[in-house]
Amino acid sequence: MTVRQDSGRDWDDHYWWSHDGVRLHARIYAGPAASAAAPPILCLPGLARNARDFEALAPHLATKRRVIVLDFRGRGESAYAKDPMTYVPLTYVQDITLLLDELGIARCATVGTSLGGLVSMLLAATQPGCVTGALLNDVGPELEKAGLDRIRDYIGVGGSQPTWIHAARAVADLNAAIYPGFSIHDWLRLTKRTHRLTPEGRIVTDYDKQIAAPLRVPNGDEAGVDLWPAYRAFGEVPVLVLRGQLSDILSAVAARKMAKELPHARLVEVPGVGHAPTMDEGEARAAVDAWIAELPAA
Repeated sequence: MTVRQDSGRDWDDHYWWSHDGVRLHARIYAGPAASAAAPPILCLPGLARNARDFEALAPHLATKRRVIVLDFRGRGESAYAKDPMTYVPLTYVQDITLLLDELGIARCATVGTSLGGLVSMLLAATQPGCVTGALLNDVGPELEKAGLDRIRDYIGVGGSQPTWIHAARAVADLNAAIYPGFSIHDWLRLTKRTHRLTPEGRIVTDYDKQIAAPLRVPNGDEAGVDLWPAYRAFGEVPVLVLRGQLSDILSAVAARKMAKELPHARLVEVPGVGHAPTMDEGEARAAVDAWIAELPAA
């Protein structure tokens, strides 16, 4: 079901149902009429992120293509799952496949940050020919244990804050090493992308705390899984690997290997940021534009 946009908004809300009865949400940006026949761009957020993570990038992408931005189950406007063990990449792939079928989309390009990049690799591996191009934002088939341990330590933990400024300062304290150049205005913008206001007037993270459950299971992270076959499933399509210069998730060695592994893969490092680039950075935006220009037109 698609809900028409409100005045002043540049997207429509779309809702669909998963196989296990979870109501899911996506934002759909129409794109230019001239590109109506081109495969759309599917934006997939990171583990604790949601569709708002692309609030600056999606309108930019939509000047070239139709754009679909997902809230994974348990995030943003998508409902929480009854079974927390469904908060895993293969379930997200199933949810996406249902959405693409419902919208009549056979092929799409993907922009995936962190978890979203893993999901895009699995989509390419399980739906041959579906992915026409991929942007992997600070993620790849090899993940660094130190970064995964850092994420596991904070995900699903935390209380609430009384104001947006308090919340922004808490986010800054947790992520200062990732975005060392951020001002308080940058932290506030990031916080409003990742948090929500409760009916009681408190600021909390905008996801189900149970998304951490699969990460608590022994061997429940992706570090022990060989994802290189899934990465190679991109084949001949244009692939852009963005790496934050300070990243503790995607090593420089792994990123260079990714660039060499596929014929049309390119690596761009975003200076001065860790995991993960916001893709609002000038270097990232220029790389994104070059990648879009390489995507097949039909």
